[in-house]
Amino acid sequence: MTANHALYPTGMMARVLGVSQSGFYAWRDRKPSRRAQADAVLTEKTGAFHGRSELTYGSPRINAGLLDESIQAGRKRVERLMKAAGLRGARKRKCVTTGIRDKRHRPAADMADRNFYADAPNVLWGEPTRAIGSNASANDITFVPTWAGFIYLPVVLYTFSRRIAGSATG
Repeated sequence: MTANHALYPTGMMARVLGVSQSGFYAWRDRKPSRRAQADAVLTEKTGAFHGRSELTYGSPRINAGLLDESIQAGRKRVERLMKAAGLRGARKRKCVTTGIRDKRHRPAADMADRNFYADAPNVLWGEPTRAIGSNASANDITFVPTWAGFIYLPVVLYTFSRRIAGSATG
């Protein structure tokens, strides 16, 4: 009713909503209850804890922090106040398997023996090689988690100079 006070008369809004006009004015002029005042103080302390945690703490950790400062508040109350204030804790990322090896096939042989160091250009693992840009290279694909899902990042790396020859996202 307060928001539409400039558009419609209070008496008409009271009739439409089924409340008394005097009840509306009594509610409007009443000071906040003790519970509402305590909620305002608790919301301020909750926001301070949330800010100190770099916006990562959720209601269980904030509630534990309040208890450490001898402030009694239930976890559900802290949850309600955080939700009303628009505060959310950071969620842990779920572990995602990006590739599953087919057990029917043998894994590829490790020709590099996990040694990705080249002593000279065009020489990798002791043998002259022909590769992109006349330099021996190694390849890798990385899965980068984002809010929208995974982005695939393949990279080609020159082993001698350690420079990236090329990359793409998709």
